[in-house]
Amino acid sequence: MASKMDIKCALEECSMALNLFLNNKFSEALEILRPWSKDSMYHALGYSTILVMQAAMTFEQQDIQMGISAMKEALQTCQRFRKRSTVVESLSSLVSKQSVDQLSEEEMHAEICYAECLLQKAGLIFVQDENMINFIKGGLKIRTSYQIYKECHQVLQMTQGNKSKNETYYQFEGGVKLGIGAFNLMLSLLPGRILRLLEFIGFSGNRELGLSQLREGASGSSLRAILCTFTLLVYHTYISLILGTGEANFQEADSLLEPYLQKFPNGSIILFYAARIDTLKGNLEKAQLRFQECITAQEQWKQIHHLCYWELMWCYTFQQNWLQAYRYADLLSKESRWSKAIYVFQKAAILCMLPEDDLKRTGEDVVSLFRQVEGLKQRISGKSIPTEKFAVRKARRYASPQPVKLILPALEMMYVWNGFAIVGKRADLTENLLVTIEKEEAALENETNHSEYYVDDVCMLQLLKGLCLKYLGRLMQAELCFNKVIQSEKQIKYDSYLAPFTLYELGLLYKQQDEREKAIRYIETAKNNYKEYSMESRLHFRIHAALDSMNVSSASTP
Repeated sequence: MASKMDIKCALEECSMALNLFLNNKFSEALEILRPWSKDSMYHALGYSTILVMQAAMTFEQQDIQMGISAMKEALQTCQRFRKRSTVVESLSSLVSKQSVDQLSEEEMHAEICYAECLLQKAGLIFVQDENMINFIKGGLKIRTSYQIYKECHQVLQMTQGNKSKNETYYQFEGGVKLGIGAFNLMLSLLPGRILRLLEFIGFSGNRELGLSQLREGASGSSLRAILCTFTLLVYHTYISLILGTGEANFQEADSLLEPYLQKFPNGSIILFYAARIDTLKGNLEKAQLRFQECITAQEQWKQIHHLCYWELMWCYTFQQNWLQAYRYADLLSKESRWSKAIYVFQKAAILCMLPEDDLKRTGEDVVSLFRQVEGLKQRISGKSIPTEKFAVRKARRYASPQPVKLILPALEMMYVWNGFAIVGKRADLTENLLVTIEKEEAALENETNHSEYYVDDVCMLQLLKGLCLKYLGRLMQAELCFNKVIQSEKQIKYDSYLAPFTLYELGLLYKQQDEREKAIRYIETAKNNYKEYSMESRLHFRIHAALDSMNVSSASTP
């Protein structure tokens, strides 16, 4: 076996591996890449990329650790091919014509592969921890990676006019677009205070530049086209919902996915995105069929099944089909290791919604499920997942010998994941949710002796009711509901998250009615006047996205 692999062959093999990967042949793809992963930078990058994707899909600690160690090895492999005294090591961005001419083709690719490994490592750390502490710790590495991309970008601009563009040149160009694009997009999501912690002087992401670079990369024919596509899809179908204002661009997501659906009609990752896009459009029935197709498409990667179970659980929740939702929550709590605490909480929360008889038939004991939640909490590198902390806090109401039952916990969790933005596309389902909420509201008012959680429960119902009314276009009534929460703010005992989240929702409501100044005032109040509440970093991401969409620079506010 030869000990050297030229770039052209390496790219061909990686392309083969990629096609296998998209056709659900995950282990075969890894088999092609593994033998050369210590001697060829593209094999190293491809091999570790697949492991990183696996980690990003499961969020499981052991997968994340495997991804990170594969990345470390890939970095070492790429390092061997880099020019010894690279321009980058001195971090001076004096890319001169002379230094570019001295870089061999192999060295140019080594730079881009090295930067890509660093970027993916940063991405994994980003995924691992919403609180960003690790991300900030990795700040220097991120900076090195960004610096390399910027210089490679300059190299591209200098060689633009060269006649000798060959296939590998376009691969290099695809790599630069992926890097510049992903970086700008990732940084543009970060709230100002986190960017300031990163101490990147003038290091702010430009979202439009990021999106346009990724779009160019996605429409090219390089190996990185699919990575550009996946980055855009994750952004449109998840990030803009969970960490954004919930306005997903599913038209673009559709057109990005279309060519891959043609080429890989049974590719489970492709089917998964197709189903997710249907969910976002409110076509839940079609999405449910597609998730089922995705599950039957392959058996190798169970974690794709788990992603489908999670999505199906929410689809049935949106339809208030509680028995089916329970079925998927139950499967997750038994099969997936991502977050047992969230799954068990979710399962108990869904069971709370069932009529007494149905509940008996499941044979489940809701109180004992809620009591399990706290013991299932995990600590990731010394910190816990924000949503888990939230579930643990809510479940404590069942800890005492006389448990105080939670009010519509499944709908409260739906809000946490921004599910109202999806269900809001369907007036029929939103009306049904409103009926459920108003029934609960009446029951709560008729109770003779109120528990200590009474005000918290009333306010939580007002927030959820306001959201339903907003999506039904009854904006005045929505505003009244949100204002009730703000007026009762001082009496809220436990759910301190309600006030800042409600102010944010009020801000979005004013934005919708083109009352820009008012919108900004409410959203900034949510941002600046509250601390130490549940899911604070998630709200700060959403606030950043909302202000950004109104062209308010986060620099102007402390």
